Amino acid sequence: MPETKEKNLKEIFEEIEEQKCVVRKGLKLLDEFIDGPMCGRCLPCPMGSYEMRIRLKRLSEGRGAEEDIRVIGDIAPKMLETSMCKKGKDTARFFMDTLDEMSEEYTAHAEGGCPARECNALFVYRVIPHKCTMCGDCLEACKDFAIIGEKKLPYRLGYLPFEIAEKRCTRCGECIKVCNDNAIEIVDIREMEKVEV
Repeated sequence: MPETKEKNLKEIFEEIEEQKCVVRKGLKLLDEFIDGPMCGRCLPCPMGSYEMRIRLKRLSEGRGAEEDIRVIGDIAPKMLETSMCKKGKDTARFFMDTLDEMSEEYTAHAEGGCPARECNALFVYRVIPHKCTMCGDCLEACKDFAIIGEKKLPYRLGYLPFEIAEKRCTRCGECIKVCNDNAIEIVDIREMEKVEV
């Protein structure tokens, strides 16, 4: 079995720059840090990393609150001060910097939204019925079989517009790319809850 090379912290920081969402960046950083370069010799580093990961996961799934942001803000400086190695300190510094510079993104997640639209649990794709021409392009583009409906044929009547099954949808965006009628929109979960009430 070939050995995989352990990533160093610099490689992890380069990888997370591909993501736009600060919460997703933080989650990816902590997942990779815990799986790889974290040594676990000093207690503040592993304990703080695990607790911050739990809090970030809650924020990314729409179950977070302002309390989670406050806890991350409390853990990061303590982790920076008490970690014995540079790796732990750099990880803590990332959270301190992002909490200072991008606090509105963390707050948006606590309120149930993701400005970068990368946290899949916080938004859904919807077909706009009056714009849908039932051409079937989205149906063919969807690799997850999340689009329900059938392509309109000129000799048949009684078609219902396409729908997107939320449970199957992975939010890859392929359906939006192929829809020439702009009949698919991205809707925040919190906006849907306001309408349903």
